[in-house]
Amino acid sequence: MTATQGSKPHHLPKLRIAINGYGRIGRCVLRAIHESALREQIQVVAINEPSDLATMVYLTQFDSTHGIFPGSVEHGGDTLRLNGQDIVVTHAHTPEDVDWSALEIDLLLECSGRYGSRQEFNRFLEAGCPRVLVSHPGNSAEDVDYTVVYGINQGGIPADARIVSNASCTTNASVPVLAALDKHFGVEHVFLTTLHSVMNDQPLIDGYHHKDLRRTRSAMQSIVPVATGLAQGVERLLPGLRGKVQAKAIRVPILNVSAIDLMLKLGQDISTSALNDMLVDLARRSPGLIAYSNHPHASIDFNHNPNSVIIDGSQTRTNGDGFANLFLWFDNEWGFANRMLDAVGAWSSVFQPSAQVEAG
Repeated sequence: MTATQGSKPHHLPKLRIAINGYGRIGRCVLRAIHESALREQIQVVAINEPSDLATMVYLTQFDSTHGIFPGSVEHGGDTLRLNGQDIVVTHAHTPEDVDWSALEIDLLLECSGRYGSRQEFNRFLEAGCPRVLVSHPGNSAEDVDYTVVYGINQGGIPADARIVSNASCTTNASVPVLAALDKHFGVEHVFLTTLHSVMNDQPLIDGYHHKDLRRTRSAMQSIVPVATGLAQGVERLLPGLRGKVQAKAIRVPILNVSAIDLMLKLGQDISTSALNDMLVDLARRSPGLIAYSNHPHASIDFNHNPNSVIIDGSQTRTNGDGFANLFLWFDNEWGFANRMLDAVGAWSSVFQPSAQVEAG
């Protein structure tokens, strides 16, 4: 059961977590907790964000993409008060400047995106965090103890893991579909083109914003090709596809919701209708993670959609020679934030939260 299905996940009494970095993903994670049954299971006790508290309160309450927060948001001295619950706020620029031990957290969600190597992640552990869940793939597989894509391998998180990656939004969208296709038909080659909404490493107008010259151009005026590690991310989770995956990414001038144009060479011929039948069954067996639709969609239809991926059956194509083309939608903010919470639930099932330790 996922965080979006209204279930009480796993065995959690009251898991104490903190968030480092209160940008798009950090705010979506906090909001997703309060929009689901997880608010009874997870307590956010602290947020570290260099920005000032008044701005944090404002951006929590009013969000241009996901709307007004469905509850109360208040400024409580040095705390962010959400639905009457106080969350300690610190404004440190480095992991060492927060007394994580004093917060008695079970898990830190690192959502700043500023850290990528094991050496950098270890700074949080050395500063008192018992465990760190990272909101991106890390620089490499070796920089984390485990990479989780919920619905694929969440049951394999080692009990002694300290640093776990939640992969990327594109990996979470593509890997469950690719795994099913490989199991049913065999996958000989994959080419993924991500059509991704703009991100904050792009400027609104041309400026000295990034060493990648394309990312110095106005995000809202151009379609901008960018580098992507999606192929490596897929192969990390599906080693049987190693050497078979290529990918490219294109940023498009919309605020949210992205898509993947997925080209495949399958190990057997299949008709479009038979392929869609398999995908419908996949979605039926993966509620809250994979959805299927054949309506004439536009991207806005999936804003605030909690699934990892929505397969657009109206865009499925085959040509009788094992070649297939799929089109996948995903809310790159909200879907990924909900998978962060599902990963929290899966990981917490292999360690004992502090609340249980105290109760015992």
